[in-house]
Amino acid sequence: MRDRDAVIVDAVRTPIGRKKGSLSDTRPDEMAAFLLKELINRNPLDPSEVEDIKMGCVTQVGEQGYNIGRLAGLIAGFPVEVCGVSVNRMCASSLETLAQGAHAIMAGMSDCVIAAGVESMNRVPMGSDGGNFSNQLMDRHTIIPQGMSAELIAEKWDLSREELDRFSFNSHEKAVQAQREGRFDHEMIPMKGRTPGGEEVLLETDETPRPDTNLEALAGLTPSFRPDGKVTAGNSSQISDGSAAVLLTSRKKAESLGLAPRARVVATALAGVDPEIMLTGIIPATRKVLKRAGLSLDDIDRFEVNEAFASVVLAWQREINPDPKKVNPNGGAIALGHPLGASGARLTATLINELERVEGRYGLVTLCIGFGMAVAAVVEREGS
Repeated sequence: MRDRDAVIVDAVRTPIGRKKGSLSDTRPDEMAAFLLKELINRNPLDPSEVEDIKMGCVTQVGEQGYNIGRLAGLIAGFPVEVCGVSVNRMCASSLETLAQGAHAIMAGMSDCVIAAGVESMNRVPMGSDGGNFSNQLMDRHTIIPQGMSAELIAEKWDLSREELDRFSFNSHEKAVQAQREGRFDHEMIPMKGRTPGGEEVLLETDETPRPDTNLEALAGLTPSFRPDGKVTAGNSSQISDGSAAVLLTSRKKAESLGLAPRARVVATALAGVDPEIMLTGIIPATRKVLKRAGLSLDDIDRFEVNEAFASVVLAWQREINPDPKKVNPNGGAIALGHPLGASGARLTATLINELERVEGRYGLVTLCIGFGMAVAAVVEREGS
C-alpha cells in the first residue's frame, strides 16, 4: 500500500491581492495558468505526466466559467491530453480538489494530479452565480447570509466584540511578522500586477496584512450585518484575489520521476451541519479527520483553520481546545485574505512550509463552508 500513498511533491501560491489591489486587473483564468506553469517550472516534471488539473473555484461565471480548470491548463500550454475539471465546494473548493486527487491516487485510479484553486473576487463578484432560493428549500431550512451565521456563533459561544477584534489584531500581527521573517517565501510565486494607476508592478508579497492596524481602529468599525452585532469588516476575512496549486502523485510515481515528496496525505473528512449556523462544520470535521487518521489532538503540530470570521475560529478553539500557539501561527484569512476557491490549497501550502520550518510531523487543515459543511485533511511531513 505504501506505493499508493498520495504524496505532496510541491505546493505553491500567488501573492494575495487586496480589494481593488494589484491583481484586480488580472483575469482569473490567466492567474491560474501562470501558477500552473510555475509549478511545473520549479519541479523536474514533464507536464504530460499530469493526468488531471482539478481547479477549485466558487463563482463559476464570466471569466471563471466555461470550466476554468480546463481552460487554465490550455492557457498554461499543457498538452491537450491533460484534462481539467472545476470543483465548487464553496470556501473549501481547493481542499476538496486535494481530497479528490488524493483519493484517486490512493485508489489506483490516478498517478499524478494537480489540485488547485483560484478566485478573483474583484472581477467576479461573490454570489453572482446564484439566483433566488427555492421555496422548497426555504420551507425546510433557514437560509441567511454567512455574516449572520457568524453573529449566531458569537452569541452561542458567548464571544465578545473585544475577543473578536483581538483575534483579528493578532492575525495581522502574526502575518506581518511572518512576512518580515520570510516565512511565505518558499510557497510564494511573485507575479506581475498593476497599480490602481495602471503601472505594472511585480507583486512579491501579500497585499492584505495591515501593519498599522490596532485595537482602537478595529473597535471603531461599524457592525456589518446587524446594528447591534459584533461582526465587522475588521474581524471578517477580506475580499481578495489569488491562486494556489498542489502537485500530488503516488509515492511510486514520485520515485520513478525522481521527485522528492514533501508530505503525505494521511486522511480527509467531510462534515455537514445546520445550514443556518452553517460555519461550525469545522468542529465535527476536525474530530472526524483525527479519528480517521488514528491521531490525537496532541499529535498535531500545526493547525491551519480558515479565518472566514473571527467567531468561527474562536468557537472551534473552545470546542477542540488545541494549543493556541499551534493555530494559524502565521496569521489567517482575516489578515491574508480569502480568495474563496484558492484558500484550501493556500492553507495547505502554508501548512507544509510551516511544518518544515518547525520540523513538525503532522498538520491539520480545515475550512468552513456556506450552507453548512466543512472539509478537513491531515498531512504528514516527509522525513519527520
